[in-house]
Parts: sequence; structure tokens; C-alpha cells
Amino acid sequence: MIVRPVSMDLHPVTLELKNVSLRVGAETHIYPASVTFADDGFNLLLGTTLAGKTTLMQLMAGLIKPTTGEIWFNGRNVTGMPVQKRNVSMVYQQFINYPNFSVFENIASPLRVVRMPKAEIEQRVGSMADLLRLTPMLQRKPSELSGGQQQRTALARALVKDADLVLLDEPLANLDFKLREELRDELPRLFADRRCTVVYATADPGEALLFGGHTAVLHEGRVVEYGPTGKLYRRPGDLQAAKVFSEPPINVAPVTKAGNQMRLSEGVVWTAQGDAANLADGRYIIGIRPHFVTPATSDAENGVAIEGRVQIAELSGSESVIHFDHAGEGWVSLFHGLRSFEIGETARFHFDPARGLYFAEDGQRLAGGEAS
Repeated sequence: MIVRPVSMDLHPVTLELKNVSLRVGAETHIYPASVTFADDGFNLLLGTTLAGKTTLMQLMAGLIKPTTGEIWFNGRNVTGMPVQKRNVSMVYQQFINYPNFSVFENIASPLRVVRMPKAEIEQRVGSMADLLRLTPMLQRKPSELSGGQQQRTALARALVKDADLVLLDEPLANLDFKLREELRDELPRLFADRRCTVVYATADPGEALLFGGHTAVLHEGRVVEYGPTGKLYRRPGDLQAAKVFSEPPINVAPVTKAGNQMRLSEGVVWTAQGDAANLADGRYIIGIRPHFVTPATSDAENGVAIEGRVQIAELSGSESVIHFDHAGEGWVSLFHGLRSFEIGETARFHFDPARGLYFAEDGQRLAGGEAS
């Protein structure tokens, strides 16, 4: 599959995959993909567990060789080049540090490998420790650190060598909520003034939106789509990309268009709006993100009314997530505030059809999506 990114005239290109695939025996781990990454801002790999994010990163790093295709970096074909000869750093979600080394020695280890002068090592490690607030811990061992401090140490070791390519494989996944939020804020600043290509893998659509940049959506070893993160979220090219880029899951249901009317089920009908009005009569699939489905508060509420039997009611902090069944399809409503629902009760919700994404039955988006 060839994924053609949007025009990147203003974004110098340094990393390119050309028809890269990976097969192991009879199994295909990565299907043929051609993607050109931008070198400013973050490049996100977004996909669920086993989507192929780590494998794709290992191909980029040179840890494994592709079955087909080429990997180009800074205008050079590096497909067969061993990882030891590439200026690349990789950080995993596990806290990988040398247990018998101090924090200082952990950070300094890649610099010692290339025989950097002692004075320069001390200067670089000191600067990186200041940046990541590790200076008071430099003489401690990893076992004496908190989880967040251990991951900061791993990040410092990856950043200190000024790698051309930095691969971050879900580096915040094993941290508690507070530490994740803290490092999410810090990471973009850490790379703001660095001339390197950054690729960050995540299973969290919200995290991808926070980082912005460009996102490659992965599903079962396929690169489904690549482009600016915000645009890809608002106007996904196909249904699979929309599904991956939604948590809780996007609401998906068959609809029928006849004239200017869209019909979801008996009694749930609305007038087609925007570019959906130009669709030919026939069957389509509508996608409505959960935060566009809200509990009804009055009969006069705007939008399309939809009723369903409540199956799950989740209350989390200041948000509520309600799963309900409508006409045999599972729906999800996500809204701010706490509201009590009884399991099994029939509840009424509303959604705004102008927020809908309309797909052909083969999954291609044909209409809908926010313009900006």
C-alpha cells in the first residue's frame, strides 16, 4: 500500500520508507508501505497493541531488515546498514537502564562508546540532567529511582548523543497518570531546538492529538493513512482510520439516503446536510464520535433523537460514558458531568448529524468531517 502524505514543501524530508514490508515465514508482520516522514514536530505511529508499531520502528532503526523495500535517511539508502553504524536512539516503554551504573554513567554510556573526551561527556551529561531534572540523582542507581525518574534517565541517554533519528516506543505507557501528563508537556520542548527526526509510537488517540505533528495510523500491520494529525482526526480518509483514531470507539451504523433524507432506523430520520446532501441515493455507513452523542435534556433539544437500552454506565472523574443498544447496534455517549443511568433502562440521546462522517460500504470516506 502506498500512502501519499499531503504536500510538505515547508517540511524538509529526512526519513522515507519505500514499499517496506516484513514477512516472517508465512506470516506478514508489515504489509508494503511507502511513507515520507516530516522532520519537524512529532511523527506519531498510532495503533492498538499488535498493530505493528514496534516492528516498524525496529525496521527504521536497522534492528531488523525488511523483506522488501528500502529505507532512506537524509538522502541515503540505509536499508542494509547495521544499527551500530546509524546515529539512532530508541526508548522503549520499559525502563531499560544499566542496573549497576549510576544515573550519570547510564546517561554517559553512549558517549563513552564513541570515545568522547571526558570533559565533553561531563558537560553533555550535566546539561541533559539539568534539562530533565535529574541532577540531584546523578550518583544514584536505577533501583533507587521512581518510575518517572527511571524513564527520564532512559530519555536522557537517548537524547545526549544528539541522534539524527529518535524512536520513542510508547515511552510513557508504564507511568502513572501524573507523570505521563508531566512528560507529555516536556517532550515537545525537549525536541524543539534539535535537528532530528522524531517518531513516537502510541496506542492513545488523545496522546496523538496532544502532540500534533503528523500521524501514521496502523492497523494489523498496515499503514492505513498518514498526514497532519489534526486533519487526519477531523477528516479521516477511511473508516478504519476513523476507528483507530477514536477512544471510546466511534459509533458506526448503516444509513440509507433517499432524496434529501437520511434514515438510520425506524423513526430516526434527518435531512442530509453539507456535502452529504450531494451523495447519491443508496446505502452508506455513518460514523459519529461519542462526544457528539449526548443525553437528551428536553423534547425541544436540537439534533436527532435516538433511544437505546443502557448496557454499561461508566462514571470517571467529571465525565460519563454510557454504552447503549439501538436497533441492534452498539452506541457510546461521552459527555462532561455525572448522570445516573440504570442498566437495562431505555434512555434518550441526541446527536448532531452535521458532525457525522459518511463512508461507502468499502470504508472510503465520501462526505462529512470538520473542515478545520
